Formats: sequence, C-alpha cells, structure tokens
Amino acid sequence: MGLSNINLIAWLVASVASFALGALWYSPVLFGRLWQKETGLSDEALKDANMAKIFGTCFFLTAVMAFGMAVLIQGHGQQNIDWLDGLLHGLFVGLLFVATSMGINYLYQRKSIKLWLIDAGYQLTFLALQGLIFALWK
Repeated sequence: MGLSNINLIAWLVASVASFALGALWYSPVLFGRLWQKETGLSDEALKDANMAKIFGTCFFLTAVMAFGMAVLIQGHGQQNIDWLDGLLHGLFVGLLFVATSMGINYLYQRKSIKLWLIDAGYQLTFLALQGLIFALWK
C-alpha cells in the first residue's frame, strides 16, 4: 500500500468538512451551550483562550485523522468500496476506538455522560463523514 495513491484533494475536503462540522457542533445552534455548561467553562474563560492556537491545532489533528481514514479506506481498495462501506468504516472507527477510548478517560476524569455524548458524538459523526468522503471520491 503506497501513500502516493491517497487523493490529496479528498483529504483536504475531509479535513475542512470535519473542522466545519465541529464549528457547527460546538456552536450555540447545536451543543455549544450545553458543552460549555458540562465543561464548566465561563464566557470569560472562553474569551481568554488562545483561539488561533486551539483552532490551528484542532485543524492539524483533524487532518491527521483524515489521513488515517484515507489510509484505512485505501487499504480496502478504494475502487471496491461504496458510500455505505465508507460511512460504516468511519462509524466503526468512531464507535469502537475513539468513543470507547474517550469513555475510559471520561470515567477516570469524572466527566458527565452528557459531555461524553457531545464529544464522542462529534468524533463519531466526523469520522463517518470522512469515511463517506473518501469512499465517494474516486
């Protein structure tokens, strides 16, 4: 499996789409206020954050995850995978690895189930989106 077969445009689209989903997911339109309540972060604490550092690092890490999804999809032969297979790959990675790992950490950190559902739900959704993008982009 050579990395030269990874579609860089699809990788960039999957990265941007996942990051954009996060902007919506954690906005007041969806789960932003509940997430803020569950984390205990005040409006002042959010305003004092280095958002360039946070957003830049988040985009980089999202792009790394998209690269991993591209490698996973490519390993199954991208020509042999349809949209449902791509979606399921993302869901399985999100549920069986990411959400469970986060759940273990949240248990030890004594974080709420609501916070886990918000954060793991985002990870699960964006990984499914990435799998879908890579499966469709042939």
